Amino acid sequence: MQSIFYDRANDVDHAIELARQPGAKFIGGGTNLLDLYKSGIEKPLRLVDVSRLPLAAIEETADGGLRIGAMATNTAAANHPLVRRRYRLLSEALLNGASTQLRNMATVGGNLLQRTRCHYFTDPAFEHCNKRDPGSGCDAIDGHNRIHAILGASPDCIATHPSDMAVALAALDAVVHLRGPDGARQVPLLDFHRLPEDRPQDDTVIRPGELVTAVELPPSRWGEHAHYLKVRDRASYAFALVSVAAALELDGDTVRDARIVLGGVAHKPWRAYAAEDVLRGQALHSDVLARAAAAAVQGARPCRDNAFKVELARRAVVRAIRNAANPPQTAAPTGANVIPIVPAASNPGDQA
Repeated sequence: MQSIFYDRANDVDHAIELARQPGAKFIGGGTNLLDLYKSGIEKPLRLVDVSRLPLAAIEETADGGLRIGAMATNTAAANHPLVRRRYRLLSEALLNGASTQLRNMATVGGNLLQRTRCHYFTDPAFEHCNKRDPGSGCDAIDGHNRIHAILGASPDCIATHPSDMAVALAALDAVVHLRGPDGARQVPLLDFHRLPEDRPQDDTVIRPGELVTAVELPPSRWGEHAHYLKVRDRASYAFALVSVAAALELDGDTVRDARIVLGGVAHKPWRAYAAEDVLRGQALHSDVLARAAAAAVQGARPCRDNAFKVELARRAVVRAIRNAANPPQTAAPTGANVIPIVPAASNPGDQA
């Protein structure tokens, strides 16, 4: 049995110093890391507990934006008055993630760093996974790939990123704050996660020993007309087959600006720039929505079992935009903006 050491960090600098130890991993809520550790996917030699660091504050910034500490729980972020009032897109996305119990434990920083839920990655019984064992191959490509990527994949990996929160943050132009051995830096959320290319084992651009300290949101232009739509197999506790974060800036019936970001379709939140271009300067007529939806999935390369995701994504984009243009008066509770669908077949090793 492999020994594992546990250290509790006193402050951020102490945490970074402890992380210099070989095999060290930060642990906050532990909702992802501990699962992977128990199944033998993650093999840390030392756990650096950052859960008691003073990084849980949610505060307005001087310019009217919002800074969310990395240790803020998903529940605290979703229910914060400023988030619900100014960043409804984020609140909706968080409330559609996991379960209440998990949201009470999971942190904002940990949510960004969660690993993919590809069953060929999370189950060591499957031998070939480039993300788990670089150079071994990808069993998902010729396997059961119903849940996998249709955009941005590579011959080395077709997994998708599981976070709902990250999709909303990408639409809101969020910035990730990091501290590490080389000091502090900021990375736009859209650049934080990376496509697999030939290094699928690297999910993000985070450097060894770096700690996520906060996520910062600029002043919101999308507080009034925004919607997060999640399409999944069950009405709760399931990852997205396709999700859409849609945010609109309207001038009467005309779209002045838009943000369209898809989840469940790529290795990272997928911003649909071409769809946004279609919408700008247009009224939201059916033909405009159809063209925007088609643009959102241009270049899609589905696998044998997930070709349905292309049409599903088109329809989800249309519905999300319509809902953003005419949102309810308050942020929707969990499940109110979820479309469950009946799975075509049971997935080997599928996990919620």
